[in-house]
Amino acid sequence: MTFKLPALPYEYVALDPYIDSETMHLHHDKHHKTYVTKLNAALAKHPDLASKSLHDLLTHIDDLPESLQTPIRNNAGGHANHSFFWRILTENAPLMPTGELLEKIEARFGTFKDFQAEFNNAALGVFGSGWAWLVVDHDGELQIMTTPNQDSPIMSGNRPLIGLDVWEHAYYLKYQNNRIDYIENFWKIINWPLVAELI
Repeated sequence: MTFKLPALPYEYVALDPYIDSETMHLHHDKHHKTYVTKLNAALAKHPDLASKSLHDLLTHIDDLPESLQTPIRNNAGGHANHSFFWRILTENAPLMPTGELLEKIEARFGTFKDFQAEFNNAALGVFGSGWAWLVVDHDGELQIMTTPNQDSPIMSGNRPLIGLDVWEHAYYLKYQNNRIDYIENFWKIINWPLVAELI
C-alpha cells in the first residue's frame, strides 16, 4: 500500500496560542510528510510487503529483513505517531476527562493532578528526541511510558491513549528550549472525548 499524509482534523491556526500555525505547518507539512515519503521509498523495494498496514509493520518489525528494520522503525513509527498526535489535539478542549476515563486515571494515579505531574516528569525526562505516552498495557492497566526517537508504544504491545511529541521541532519555534511550558500547554488542547473512546 502507498501511505499518504493525512490532513489535519482542524485548521493550522486552530491550536493557537498553544501551538502556533507556523509550527503546525513545519511539523505536519515538512516533518510528517518526510516520514511518509521515506516510508514509501523503503517499501517500494519490497513489493511483498505492499499489503501491510502500519500496525502490521510495527508490531512485526523483527520479522522484516534486517536492512528494512531501521527505516520502518523510524518512518513507519514517525507516520503512526504523528497521525495519532494530530487526532488527539483539538481547539476549545475540556481541561480534563470525565466519566470512566477519569475514574481509571484516578484509580491508577491518585488524582488527575498527580497523573499530570507524573506525565510531565516523564516528558521532561526524555533525553533528546522522543515521546511521552499514556497507554493501556498488556494487562489492561494505564501506564505512563516514554519512547526514544519515533519508536511507537504498539511495538511493545501497548495501546496509546495520549502521546506528546517532545522532539524539538514540535515546539522550538514558539517555546525555544522551554519544554516545560510546551508540556503544560499540551493539557489545554487534548481531545478528551476522543481519548475516552480509545479506552
